[in-house]
Amino acid sequence: MSRRSWALFVAMCVIWGLPYLLIRVAVRDLSPANVVFARTAIGALLLVPIAAWRGTIPALRGHWRWVLIYTLVELAIPWYLLTSAEQHLTSSLAGLLVAAVPLIGVVLSRLFGNHEPVDARRMTGLLVGIAGVAALVGLDLGQVNMVAVVMVLLVAVAYATGPLILDRHLSDLPSMAVVAASLAITAVIYAPVALTSPPSHVSGEVIASVITLAVICTALAFLLFFALIAAIGPTRATVITYVNPAVAIALGVTILGEPLTSGMLVGFPLVIVGSVLATSHRVRPTREASVQVSDPPLVTPG
Repeated sequence: MSRRSWALFVAMCVIWGLPYLLIRVAVRDLSPANVVFARTAIGALLLVPIAAWRGTIPALRGHWRWVLIYTLVELAIPWYLLTSAEQHLTSSLAGLLVAAVPLIGVVLSRLFGNHEPVDARRMTGLLVGIAGVAALVGLDLGQVNMVAVVMVLLVAVAYATGPLILDRHLSDLPSMAVVAASLAITAVIYAPVALTSPPSHVSGEVIASVITLAVICTALAFLLFFALIAAIGPTRATVITYVNPAVAIALGVTILGEPLTSGMLVGFPLVIVGSVLATSHRVRPTREASVQVSDPPLVTPG
């Protein structure tokens, strides 16, 4: 890869490993609805003008039903669930549980009609990955909120489903238009709750976390991710999904002082190895100008 490609790759590894920490900080003073609203409203204010300037918004005409469905599945519902869960889970554990997305994607792909054979290598990967998720939770049983764990696993299911919707119904649309519209729709959905339930107090640290989450980890992240896909292709770009959890752990442990548990030490490598094995597949060509989808699915930032 070129220096520019490496720079984009490293940036995305860090940027999409950062949201879990920022969300954990934001929910100290803000409700989940307020966090999701602020994140998506600011993101939309930054990306919608770019999409409009590029002339891509009209391409969504006639596709709004599927854009709405994609928005609910990939952003509106999982971002609320993840933010709610991080009121009770460490950012490290949340990031690690989301790392199961590629594993879930393989299973859902089969259920959605992809008949690519699951050979011994991929089946081994699925079993190893499932063992990793079990270790993440099971070895720390009694120390974690199981309702919150289930919420994050539902987030992973949603993140794995979104790209399948893109692939089947929105693959011919410009990436920027779909993302910008999804952020705007999500902001509109949460606006009534967020605006009628303002927080009584918000610290400067929380404000900084929300702004960083919206500007860097949402708006800028999507722009850089599209550039990364254009530079190295969607399949190689998905490698960041294996690095993001490690970043989430490092940030949670070093900055927030979160514990590095036995479940993380055992489960994390199993999930990553399982994901790599389970998502071994042939490369599927895509068009740079369209929404890029690969198997394993591209992960939305937490």
